[in-house]
Amino acid sequence: MSINIRLEKPSDIQGIHQTTVAAFLEAPHTDHTEQFIVDALRNAGVLSVSLIAEDSFQIVGHVALSLVSISDGSSDWYGLGPISVLPMQQNKGIGSKLMNAALKALNNLNANGCVLLGDPNYYRRFGFEPIDGLVLPDVPVEYFQALLLQGANPSGIVTYDKSFSARD
Repeated sequence: MSINIRLEKPSDIQGIHQTTVAAFLEAPHTDHTEQFIVDALRNAGVLSVSLIAEDSFQIVGHVALSLVSISDGSSDWYGLGPISVLPMQQNKGIGSKLMNAALKALNNLNANGCVLLGDPNYYRRFGFEPIDGLVLPDVPVEYFQALLLQGANPSGIVTYDKSFSARD
């Protein structure tokens, strides 16, 4: 297996959609709208970074990054997600490669930080952890994590783009 991580191209859109559907089909804690979120972010022009993982020119994974708002006015903070890897390709390091490429892309954007919603046992290895005072309403604090890249930790309520409410 030789995984290549690269920016999405228009010809990848359907493959990204299918990969995202497959990745979350049997996943716990999902409402199965992740593919619609990615599509809505792209259609709204707010998909800041969209990276795919490919193996022999087949899309096996994808990660999305988009700006978030923080009520204290902190700028240049991004939300990571959804991140998807085909079920048959999971536990092979593809998600880690996507995460590392996403973090590199954030540094290239001169981002101040990144937030995500996910399993703390997985994302801790990339430096993500809950930040006191940084809140995503109605989410258990341990699952909403952040990574400070530069500057000071923000404090406030985080709001994702309205695309995250996409249902179709």
